[in-house]
Amino acid sequence: MTELNYRLGIDVGGTNTDGVLLDSALNCVAKIKVPTSADVSTGIDHAIAALLAQAKIQGSQIQYAMLGTTQCTNAIVERKGLDRVGMIRLALPSGSSVPPLCGWSKAWQALLGEHFYQAHGGYEYDGQEIAAVDFDEIFALCQQMQGKVDSIAICGVFSPVNGEQELQVAKWVSDALPAVNISLSHKVGSLGLLERENATILNAALQGTAKRFVDGFCQALVKHQIHVTPYFGQNDGTLMSQEFALKYPILTVACGPTNSIRGASHLTQLADAIVVDVGGTTSDIGALTHGYPRESSAAVELGEVRTNFRMPDILALAIGGGTMVAMNGHDAIELGPQSVGHQLTERALSFGGDILTLTDVALTHGAMSWHDDTHPAQAISLSADKASAVYQRMVAVVEEGIDKMKTSADKVPVILVGGGSALMPNHFEGVSEVVRPLHFEVANAIGVALGEISGQLDKIVPIPVAERKAVMASLEQEAKAIAIEAGADASALAVIEKSEIPLSYLQGNMVHVKIKVAGPIA
Repeated sequence: MTELNYRLGIDVGGTNTDGVLLDSALNCVAKIKVPTSADVSTGIDHAIAALLAQAKIQGSQIQYAMLGTTQCTNAIVERKGLDRVGMIRLALPSGSSVPPLCGWSKAWQALLGEHFYQAHGGYEYDGQEIAAVDFDEIFALCQQMQGKVDSIAICGVFSPVNGEQELQVAKWVSDALPAVNISLSHKVGSLGLLERENATILNAALQGTAKRFVDGFCQALVKHQIHVTPYFGQNDGTLMSQEFALKYPILTVACGPTNSIRGASHLTQLADAIVVDVGGTTSDIGALTHGYPRESSAAVELGEVRTNFRMPDILALAIGGGTMVAMNGHDAIELGPQSVGHQLTERALSFGGDILTLTDVALTHGAMSWHDDTHPAQAISLSADKASAVYQRMVAVVEEGIDKMKTSADKVPVILVGGGSALMPNHFEGVSEVVRPLHFEVANAIGVALGEISGQLDKIVPIPVAERKAVMASLEQEAKAIAIEAGADASALAVIEKSEIPLSYLQGNMVHVKIKVAGPIA
């Protein structure tokens, strides 16, 4: 019998599809970069074929297969390929003053359409019912949406505290409109109603996009006789099942930088550090805490829409290998935000183009070298002084970004990953050391291949002082049950994040509790 001992990690970006094979000791035995194809599947297929050839193994020897992708992010930013969406907010009579899509641009409102409704329902912060849901009311709304929407978002007041009404309404909608996809807000966002509602609407709009990348990955696996359960990377650095990815694709939108952070941790064996992931257009700076990306505590704007679902705390800078440089005299230096991106070897001065980029500057300054015989670099007419001035400006921007992501004045290690990280120096101010690990250019694919299954609990609960220990232990078990249901190994779960925020403005020792646990695939 063929031994199963390899992990396949694929990361589908806007320009390149990166792939890696890890052995049973989690060492990288093969890696590849290929252009991302329009149909997603072809690029994945080429990456898998190249990896199997490099490692000289059969598809049947792969035990786990994971995919990370920015397809959903691109769909939101470009507003392309989105589903027709309807929404039911369970908030009457308490929440009618602010209508759905409040704060969305006119362009978004025109794109999404007019099927956004309010119905009776909702809970208080402690889970007590404000108003009951009404079958006849929901059925009438379904009749109005029949044949006019592909997906429906259901959002109730305080549903993360009690999701029963959303689940009941989802059943009624499924019975009335069996062909329609359904998104439930208590599975997507946290407590703030409008931000959670926005995230759920976006999630509903991404159902078709999710089907395309899930089907593309699964088809490529079948073609190469890789008969395993596929998993998909999500924003917090952990994995979700195929079924969950199809239902909640919004949770994949930031998995690119997240996977790079996880990969950086594995490659360096550092659990706490700042990670700088440098690409052709941007540098994403994130914080590594206990081996996982630090989660953002602020509301996140995605495609101009304010949301509050789980997102890593990432600072994106317009600094990359293809970043355009404008110079007007010695002091007037402008970096980006425009970039030549994947056209670097066609448009940059060092390769016969007509645009000055940060790669040209770094080559002239002597900060990096070029080893691609297919596209040889040539000297350009840029003085050493000007190259030095531009390079120092770039370094200062990155140093400022690192300082913004630090939580204290102490010096911390910085890990450089991503294909564009060759630009960066070996020293930054306020940094204890700069680490460039082996396989840094495919850290994102390595990160998704390492992923574990997680479960997160987010609740407001009363915690009497004398019962705190017992209540927290019970909530921890509840979070573990969520992870086990998602596919985690019950015997190897660990709490990776826990927070308790007392809500002094509420009576009865109310506490906002967040607990996240993670474990290997069962």
